[in-house]
Amino acid sequence: MGLKEGEEIEEVECIVTEAKDTNKNTNANSNMKASTDTSPKSPASRWTASNEQLERYSRHIILKEIGVKGQKKLLGAKVLIIGAGGLGAPAAMYLAAAGIGTIGIADADEVDLSNLQRQIIHATDDLGKAKVQSAKETMNRMNPDVQVNTYRIFVSADNILELIKDYDFIIDGTDNFPAKFLINDACVMAKKPFSHAGIIRFKGQLMTYVPGEGPCYRCVFKNPPPKDAVPTCKQAGVIGAMGGVIGSLQAMEAIKYITGVGDLLTGYLLTFDAIKMEFRKIRLPKADGSCAVCGTHPTITELIDYEQTECDGI
Repeated sequence: MGLKEGEEIEEVECIVTEAKDTNKNTNANSNMKASTDTSPKSPASRWTASNEQLERYSRHIILKEIGVKGQKKLLGAKVLIIGAGGLGAPAAMYLAAAGIGTIGIADADEVDLSNLQRQIIHATDDLGKAKVQSAKETMNRMNPDVQVNTYRIFVSADNILELIKDYDFIIDGTDNFPAKFLINDACVMAKKPFSHAGIIRFKGQLMTYVPGEGPCYRCVFKNPPPKDAVPTCKQAGVIGAMGGVIGSLQAMEAIKYITGVGDLLTGYLLTFDAIKMEFRKIRLPKADGSCAVCGTHPTITELIDYEQTECDGI
């Protein structure tokens, strides 16, 4: 079934576009148009699509679990990625490719030669460039439909609540425990869902927090470990492809949350051992109301900047 460029899609459940031939006559600069309706609808609630865009998202649209409605949700969604390194890089690229309408990316660092072994959003020509700028350029080359907001900042207790407030889902791509506890506590306080992940050597792990639906990161890991108790990535090393495996799964969790498809990793910790090529899905203890931040009577009511430990960028 063919659709003319600019034709509005309302309730089409499954489209197989013939855009390859007709796309030659499509204006290459045409973009996804937001609705001019002033009622409080999703920015993508009325999708006026070009043939190029129908072809771009066709493999999503023909999935019965996604369809046009699901793609509209993705186009109207806002996802924030904190950390443009080994986890944030693949997550950002897959979310941009999926057509997430707005992607925020926060990182204060510049691209270093040692990053390129795993941080695939950056290239040799980007050395010395701000990571957020390099990431934005790569995402926009991949998909010009996506609005990329960059934040070249160190995320802290002073700025994180303002940073996350306008986003629907948060991805923790950071490389140190203080940042991970800060992101968890801020998301709990602001009632924001987020994906936690960590990688080191040949191992990785991730879990997803959704307010009111399972334990948070602090329910499982009460406090940051003492300084120097855990080796950093710079000290212990990390296999580059591990970031691709785990970061891609974080992007998948974001897409599933936005579209409402499938089961999220709420209440579970997923671990991956690349040496054994073994995934394990571990059921976490249920939130029992005793957590210091998400419990019935929280004792942590203000955000804390713990002492940072360098990890040379996941």
